[in-house]
Amino acid sequence: MSGDPYQTTRGQRDRSIGNPDGMGDAAKYRPEGAAKAAPGGPFLIGEAITGGYGKGADILHRCTIAVEKGEIAVIVGPNGAGKSTAMKAVFGMLDLREGAVRLDGADITALSPQARVRAGMGFVPQVANIFTSMSVEENLEMGAFIREDDYRDTMEQVFDLFPILREKRRQAAGELSGGQRQQVAVGRALMTQPKVLMLDEPTAGVSPIVMDELFDRIIEVARTGISILMVEQNARQALEIADKGYVLVQGRNAHTGTGKALLADDDVRRSFLGG
Repeated sequence: MSGDPYQTTRGQRDRSIGNPDGMGDAAKYRPEGAAKAAPGGPFLIGEAITGGYGKGADILHRCTIAVEKGEIAVIVGPNGAGKSTAMKAVFGMLDLREGAVRLDGADITALSPQARVRAGMGFVPQVANIFTSMSVEENLEMGAFIREDDYRDTMEQVFDLFPILREKRRQAAGELSGGQRQQVAVGRALMTQPKVLMLDEPTAGVSPIVMDELFDRIIEVARTGISILMVEQNARQALEIADKGYVLVQGRNAHTGTGKALLADDDVRRSFLGG
């Protein structure tokens, strides 16, 4: 993508999407409980988190997930391991019985998901992640609902990242292919100018070619300085692009390391990557 308007040193792109200056005055958007100062550590961390849904049994058991600024962290593991639950716990979609979540040095454990978006977290669920009856452009505009500034530059940069969306900007999002819908969902999350982008199985149901393209775009987003936390079913391919990987088993950390180290681990390969 050489020659694009937001290319800078080391692939750092798009000051608007990357949002290096923060979210602005987010404090006034925290009626559900203000974030509190916390000691230093990873840029985003769900530390020793334990919890489940409602009054049911715990799904997560002292699980820790963290990602640094500009990193790609991937959560993998067998079905039922608690991968998506861990993602939702970090985003505030279930109550924690133990543990804490911190973002950029602030304790956000008490914040609602809406307040976490204001604080700089973008979340793309696996399903029901677009407004099918709205156009592509209207979907992106919905992503800018928290913005009080002019978001048109950010939209143009989303179109630069996903050129097919520019071509189909007037088309109903529900008429797009599965891969194009995922691009709309990711683009809408980027419209909020997140510090952290959380993706729940972004390549589910798409072809290998589309998967590779989506992973390439995810790498480009991370190069802007945005942290990526991703649950992914295509474990081997995801770990190949990951700075950090977490293998969960029954809601617990089974293996943690760089993507490269986990791919080289005999136990991980044999148990989770098909040998």
